[in-house]
Amino acid sequence: MSELATAVFAARTDAHLLDAPRSARFASFRATFDEATFLRALGERGFRWLARTDAGFPERLRSIHDPPPGLFVRGGAPLELLGRRSVALVGARACSPYGASVARTLGRELAAAGVIVVSGLARGIDAEAHRGALQSGTTVAVLGCGIDRDYPRSHAALATEIARGGLIVSEYPPGVEPAPWRFPARNRIVGGLTLATVVVEARERSGALITADLALDEGREVLAVPGEITSRLSHGTNHLLRLGAVPVTCADDVLRTIGIDPVSPGEPRSPLEPRLEAIRAVVADAATTADEAAGATGQSAHVVAAALAELELLGVVEEVDGVYRTSP
Repeated sequence: MSELATAVFAARTDAHLLDAPRSARFASFRATFDEATFLRALGERGFRWLARTDAGFPERLRSIHDPPPGLFVRGGAPLELLGRRSVALVGARACSPYGASVARTLGRELAAAGVIVVSGLARGIDAEAHRGALQSGTTVAVLGCGIDRDYPRSHAALATEIARGGLIVSEYPPGVEPAPWRFPARNRIVGGLTLATVVVEARERSGALITADLALDEGREVLAVPGEITSRLSHGTNHLLRLGAVPVTCADDVLRTIGIDPVSPGEPRSPLEPRLEAIRAVVADAATTADEAAGATGQSAHVVAAALAELELLGVVEEVDGVYRTSP
């Protein structure tokens, strides 16, 4: 049976609306499906097809309970990127500024360590994870719609940047619209491609938790970033921690979990952004509180607090009783 024909047939909305048995419907479709013509048109649009039976199909994804028949691929990176050491970073669409900062920092630090960051291109945590990874390495986006769609549309520029050096993948051919039931299916691919899934922020009923559950079902590692006990955005992650998920307080926690030795404490893997370097310099001069750092730099307390949180995740500074100092 052709994996390509299976993938295209499964995405047809009318395939589920007819009374005839599915086998009969597929046989009728297969008789008129011209695979060579389809592949040629796909290539002309800059897309590739990677069948599950191809030697280059990622083994981790092939081994899950319900692997897709194949992946439609967009982007200029080699397909072997999908088989490299990778981590899923997922979380809430309506995330907090803290969650966005953490996702971006983790994405940047993991990518700087050579890890491929995989996420779903959604608003919030997903997008910040991709943006962070692009600052220092490569990322893979998994779509819950046709490979020719950027969803949400506001992420078209981000998708273009991802495709420039990384990959965008989908089990759905061009023309398939996003639909609610396609995103849980997308999540099994996000978790299936990766060694571990990190949930940054998640409500009690979050798509990120579906990804975590699927990862657990496949024997993959699940990690979670602790959150404020009063925040609904932390209910899902804190629940995962109660169930035994690995706590994430810095990128090194993730690296150790997947078998990578972190760099020495206090040595960022990549140069700090100017906004972070300004805060680090203040803390390096003398132990200081967030308010004192805000006064010294002339920045708002909110901006400084977010920067200090990123520097903690980077292992550059540490906080004790509200006082920040550079890590030993």
